[in-house]
Amino acid sequence: MTNSIQSIALDKLEIHPDNPNKQSKVNFAKLVRNIERTGRYEPLIVRPCPDNEGRFQIINGHHRCHALARLGYEKADCIVWDINDEETDILLTTLNRLGGSDQLDKKLKLLKRLNKRLECHELAKFLPQTVKQIERLTHLKRPGAPAKISANSFANPLVFFVNDTQQQQIEKALSLVEGPKVKMAKAARRAAALAHIAGYFLTVQKSNRRFTNNGQKKKKTEQKAACSNR
Repeated sequence: MTNSIQSIALDKLEIHPDNPNKQSKVNFAKLVRNIERTGRYEPLIVRPCPDNEGRFQIINGHHRCHALARLGYEKADCIVWDINDEETDILLTTLNRLGGSDQLDKKLKLLKRLNKRLECHELAKFLPQTVKQIERLTHLKRPGAPAKISANSFANPLVFFVNDTQQQQIEKALSLVEGPKVKMAKAARRAAALAHIAGYFLTVQKSNRRFTNNGQKKKKTEQKAACSNR
């Protein structure tokens, strides 16, 4: 029977060789703790192995299968789908990527409710967020009125391309500019240094122009004086 939940022995489940989804060690450990704590998990999605009768190939739930084995389970709840290779490939590329996104207000409400019963370091053991992320989110407050943001407060992107020699010259110049005394991110420091260099260049250009204009005026004055003496 297909499209029904069945309890299948783990030694009859095969990992799909082309499964593209990878999970970090941290998140896998959280998955294991979640299943260990609750005894609940989303059923795996499998299909009958096309080349191995009596066995099943995992389409979605590879990490859950590993977690169950880690915890000593002998069987896993699975939904069996009778699908061909093409449909399997489509599902392998979509099932782990078609999730939605969290609504911030509802997410905060859930986290704060959990935080009343469990400390942040306990929550971080089985939630996707780290301890610091949970602390920031549970203490996040919405402003009473919409914040007024000045257009000048946004950073403007400036993109240009240089060759290796030009890049070395620019990097050297930026490293020689004395940065501000306040703590700034690297990108902000480099932007400030570049602006400082540009300002210095404009000042020099202005001085040179004034010097040239004064020289030309002086030359004209001397020429007029010479003509008068004649």
